[in-house]
Amino acid sequence: MTRSRPAERPGPVLPFAGLVRPAAGFAALLAAAALITALVGTGLTEPATVVGIEPVPAVVRLGIPVARVLLDLGAVAAAGLALLSKMVGFDDPGATEPVLRRARPIAAWASLLWTAAALLSVLLLAWEISAATGDGFPSAGQIWAYVGNVPAGKGLLLSAACGLISFWLCRLSVRHGEKVPAELRVGIVLFGLLPLPLTGHASNWYWHDVAMISMELHVVAATAWAGGLGALLIFLIRRPALLAIALPRFSRLATWCVLLVGLTGLFNGLVELALSPITSLPESLWQTRYGVLLLAKIICMAAIAVTAVVVRTRLLPQVAAGRPSAIALWCGWELLVLAIAFGVAVVLTRAPVSPF
Repeated sequence: MTRSRPAERPGPVLPFAGLVRPAAGFAALLAAAALITALVGTGLTEPATVVGIEPVPAVVRLGIPVARVLLDLGAVAAAGLALLSKMVGFDDPGATEPVLRRARPIAAWASLLWTAAALLSVLLLAWEISAATGDGFPSAGQIWAYVGNVPAGKGLLLSAACGLISFWLCRLSVRHGEKVPAELRVGIVLFGLLPLPLTGHASNWYWHDVAMISMELHVVAATAWAGGLGALLIFLIRRPALLAIALPRFSRLATWCVLLVGLTGLFNGLVELALSPITSLPESLWQTRYGVLLLAKIICMAAIAVTAVVVRTRLLPQVAAGRPSAIALWCGWELLVLAIAFGVAVVLTRAPVSPF
């Protein structure tokens, strides 16, 4: 029979990334960083208006990246909060259950955000097409035609359905706890992200099969990495004993995720540039909107990799030993740069491979 140890006394409140102390404030900062990056990137990479083509309304032009960022944030949070229970383990429910009871309802709300953002994306993408033809706001028939005829519509609708299933599972976990397996909750989130590459450049690549597999691996690894790290940092930073158990477990998963995200992201970007009929490498890296965004994402990944090395080599032994560390500072910055990278990635999916 498992014996529960006494409830852990919360540790001191540490500023996340050296910027904010409340966990909710740090979560809001991450969301703001991703949204602002996506909006600024969209404005900077927007192609010039073509004479004779009806301009797309600003609410659509800016709403599409906002909806996609919200979709990503909801799915990342749902996946990370499900992973949290696996990372802390099930051997000591007296210590872990108070944390998981707080996390489960948030995962349900995150799943709803993911679902709503996916459905909103369908509407906005259909509106973009109808506005370009001069029809204005799309009718129900035009939205249905978009879903039926465009792969992105089908992919987003399937993702929204997975979001609803995730919400249902999260609600069950609120009532029944870990009787609803964490593996099932993580699995449905990651499965719901698999259709999303259909909404970007990968759907048009000549190497379609390889591109889709690479993009799906990229999305799944990035979601597990960002979601897991965010959940551990926000929920366990004041519980050093649980963090000492969970962080080493997550570090093994994160190492593979970092490698996978870096390799697939570089492959996807370079192949997209290489297949462009109007540009050539390496000049397209700095002479096209897509190339500049790819360079920005590579810089983000390099900064994150340095941070991850510091955390794994210097801070992880301190955390595992229960000693004070600067984990909130370093992992906070890692998450902040990850949020910026997510915003760049959203712009990257729609940026044209064309010279400035």
